[in-house]
Amino acid sequence: MTSSELRPLHDGAAALRLLRDGELSVEGRLVDASNTTLLGTLTLGGASARCVYKPVRGERPLWDFPDGTLAGREVSAYLVSRATDWDLIPPTVLRDGPFGPGSCQLWIEEPADAEPLVGFVPAAELPPRWFPIAAARDDDGTPYALAHADDPRLARLAVLDAVINNADRKGGHVLVGPDDRIYGVDHGVSFHVEVKLRTVLWGWAGRELPPDALEMLAGLAGRLGGALGEELAEHLTIGELAALAARVDRLRETGRFPQPSEDWPAVPWPPM
Repeated sequence: MTSSELRPLHDGAAALRLLRDGELSVEGRLVDASNTTLLGTLTLGGASARCVYKPVRGERPLWDFPDGTLAGREVSAYLVSRATDWDLIPPTVLRDGPFGPGSCQLWIEEPADAEPLVGFVPAAELPPRWFPIAAARDDDGTPYALAHADDPRLARLAVLDAVINNADRKGGHVLVGPDDRIYGVDHGVSFHVEVKLRTVLWGWAGRELPPDALEMLAGLAGRLGGALGEELAEHLTIGELAALAARVDRLRETGRFPQPSEDWPAVPWPPM
């Protein structure tokens, strides 16, 4: 299936049906990932697409997240994203595969000419309407800035990260799809009960949330008490669900993007 044929799968039941019921064949491993992350192909009837399959048995133990829960958090992040109607996370399900149960997410192929929205840029050449986040130097001592674009699509992703308490929003986890939409990937370390927000998208810290974000949060608050809450309860604890609802309420009350915590590193490492 070509990139242009993938677009209808991003929004409808067809994508979820393919992810849940399609025959999953593993092509290889994405070696840069810290946990076992496999690139695969799904086929069902006449449909096919690439996917990212993360088996639970390949999750590395973490000191602050319960063992064997990262795949469920990946699915939970997708469920919250879908409930916002922003669709910032590719369709993701929990299913069995060649290496046992794991998360399975639709693969997003970035066009070769896609303009990056996050990265290290020479400090003296910061593009217009970009936010510098952190200072750095290369091996020759040349100053660089970790920065990101002042893009409303990224702002929405920053709001979503605050909602799900994403502890690992690296620049490399922000993708530009073939439809020119922004997608966030890799959300296994989200939904902790303690504040653990770590991100490269701090450009709006402390600023007022846009009206569409406030509208989204109001709708999300209502959905958490209904079907969405029931779906999330399959993957998250009662305490994690309560913390999620509290974060939504706090964002609505303050009406502002969160500030970096003084008790937790604000930017993930490595940042890209």
